[in-house]
Amino acid sequence: MLKTFSITNIGKKRKLNQDFIYTSEQPVGRLPNVFIVADGMGGHKAGDYASKVTVETIVSEILKSEETETVVIMEQAIRTANALIRRRAEESPELEGMGTTVVAATCDGDILQVANVGDSRLYIANHREIRQITRDHSLVEEMVRMGGIAREEARNHPDKNIITRAVGADDAVRPDFFTVRLNQGDIILMCTDGLTNMLEDEEIRMILEESRDMVEKAEELVKAANEKGGRDNISVILIDPLSA
Repeated sequence: MLKTFSITNIGKKRKLNQDFIYTSEQPVGRLPNVFIVADGMGGHKAGDYASKVTVETIVSEILKSEETETVVIMEQAIRTANALIRRRAEESPELEGMGTTVVAATCDGDILQVANVGDSRLYIANHREIRQITRDHSLVEEMVRMGGIAREEARNHPDKNIITRAVGADDAVRPDFFTVRLNQGDIILMCTDGLTNMLEDEEIRMILEESRDMVEKAEELVKAANEKGGRDNISVILIDPLSA
């Protein structure tokens, strides 16, 4: 049985929360459950509009889908959301240039399937380690992969907020997909970069390890990110997929 908890926080510097999260422990269409984190970008109000409409469109498309393959269901839903965001941006000058990251996941027993566009992340943590499952679609991540800079330099690089893929950025969107087998004791963390830009992965793992329950874990993550500066909106979804 799944145990989950989610939280979103404006942070200390922003006037608007452009993050949007969705969780359903119950089936959504043909998927056994659905969890989504989105981090919008754009001018005043455009970023929060992009993240909200994208998430709502993905959920609506999953509900309607008659496909049987999880990857196909997710991909079609994200593509539909991308087309809608592009269309709305063309129709309204104040929404021009808007876009959003998306990380979406569903658990079927011990199998986790994930779709990702942008630099919001999904991790799996346990008492031994924390692993980033998604791969950031960002300029700095590309530089690391090409060997241009070291992983340690990436964290404070001046271009670290430039993302190379987003829902709404181009006519065609290319999500990445990941399938992971889960083990007893694994905790799934989905989050926006308002968390990961403030805290090192190992700091996140320690908070997850030391906090008693899902609510405390999530609240302590947000608190720690705000204590480190809270420069962005902070959103967290925690899932204990194999709780007894």
